[in-house]
Amino acid sequence: MKSIVTSRTIDIPKGVKIKKKSRVIQIWGPRGKLTRDFRHILIDIKIDEEKKKVILKVWFGNKKRLSGLSTTCSHISNSIFGVINGFQYKMKSVFAHFPINIITVDNGKGVEIRNFLGEKFVRKVFMAKDVLCKKNESVKDEIIIYGNDLSLVSISAAQIQKSCLVKKKDIRKFLDGIYVSAKEKIE
Repeated sequence: MKSIVTSRTIDIPKGVKIKKKSRVIQIWGPRGKLTRDFRHILIDIKIDEEKKKVILKVWFGNKKRLSGLSTTCSHISNSIFGVINGFQYKMKSVFAHFPINIITVDNGKGVEIRNFLGEKFVRKVFMAKDVLCKKNESVKDEIIIYGNDLSLVSISAAQIQKSCLVKKKDIRKFLDGIYVSAKEKIE
């Protein structure tokens, strides 16, 4: 027989404050504040201040609802880690003949990509909200994208990679582009 209720708990570390109102979670930490909206998922969310835990429950959960519970737990855990430490992606430019020039603009809020496949067209990609980028001075042709929200950092990296997509060519031969080389947590 199936269980009636399935629950998961997430520990709240020291220095992190969590507030909930109608399945919208706000998380404060040393690096800032993140807000996540879970109103589209039927989950009971309760914050136990005494035990420093977030309790998530699903009633009469089928496979889809239980996977939603696991996803929600992962999002909350990543947000808690993000406001404590943060996330960073390292991206490296790969080219065969024409060197790709990457320039950060607006104090790290965007990048300009020049000379991709020898084109004169300048590609401009702006980071998502609260995500910044910088050139890695120790490694040639590498940029670092960093922020508190893992999904926004990964979206920004995907936009940079998508802007340098090779069209109408065999992608097995034309490997030029900017690719994610490392996914790290800022410690």
